[in-house]
Amino acid sequence: MSGWGTPARRLAGVDPAAIPFDDLFAAQAPVVLEGVASHWPVVEAGREGAAAAAAYLRGHAGDAPVTVYTGPPEIAGRFHYDAKVSGFNFASARAPLGEVLDALIAAEGDPQAPAIYVGSTDIDQFLPGFRAANDLALTHPDFAHKPPLASIWIGNRTTAAAHYDISHNLACCLAGARRFTLFPPDQIANLYPGPLEPTPGGQVVTMVDLAAPDLARFPRFAQAMEAAIIADLAPGDVLYYPAMWWHQVDALAPFNVLANYWWNPVPAFLDTPQTTLLHALLSLRDRPAGERAAWREVFDYYVFGDDAPAAGAHLPEHARGPLAPLDALAARRLRAQVAARLNR
Repeated sequence: MSGWGTPARRLAGVDPAAIPFDDLFAAQAPVVLEGVASHWPVVEAGREGAAAAAAYLRGHAGDAPVTVYTGPPEIAGRFHYDAKVSGFNFASARAPLGEVLDALIAAEGDPQAPAIYVGSTDIDQFLPGFRAANDLALTHPDFAHKPPLASIWIGNRTTAAAHYDISHNLACCLAGARRFTLFPPDQIANLYPGPLEPTPGGQVVTMVDLAAPDLARFPRFAQAMEAAIIADLAPGDVLYYPAMWWHQVDALAPFNVLANYWWNPVPAFLDTPQTTLLHALLSLRDRPAGERAAWREVFDYYVFGDDAPAAGAHLPEHARGPLAPLDALAARRLRAQVAARLNR
């Protein structure tokens, strides 16, 4: 995976209490904030070694079991599909976080250790009290609709294959090292997405092995390689990247910890576009080309065009219905209308 891609923009000397969110969000591109979380106690513990970081986490771990993924040594840490794309190359189980941490420390020097990965685990639920001393100052109108979801990711040398999330992300490297390989949303065709379901982690992933891309099988990936942005994170670094950017996450040390914050700056009553995508496959994709072209114009007028928010402006206000700006009540009415049509 070396030798291609552009390094992400990096900002040094950022005040952790005054993160320039306006500038980050306006850029709509990945940015590394160097050392913004370097003062967190978990980062300081990690500087003493993996055992100290694990001990710090163990001190906050509750009794509830977490989901842990394990893969045999031959997958080289890349959690993905099996060779026939009929299942996955890893297994999942539930175990107390303390046991997982013990297994990671025990395997630290073993080159034949299995890949071990605890992903997207709610910090407040499974590490109560952790955020009292290890947290970002998230003060910005983008966070006003609902608090960001804070999660933790723990494991040894693992790879989460390139995928996109529908939320914006702040990723904080707390121990070990991480490499994010990011692609803008317009690279989706060049990334050869896998099945819509099942997926290894809840989102569609690329079928390309970024560590050894097969350009004979996936020739357009060469274009994605040119568009890639590489963000290398040391403990204390924080990476911002926008929603819908594809990203592969490689954990590069024998023991790695990352926390992240997900959020969407939209009201909670808005539905996920992923549902719309599934319904579009059902209703639009297989229509004749002329019909699809006509529907594209309709969607541009009502949804995607620059003037779409004003699509009902020529109508009397009382007649605009869902063409007016949505609020919670209007969203409930529209959802009921959609459900009624689907259930005919």
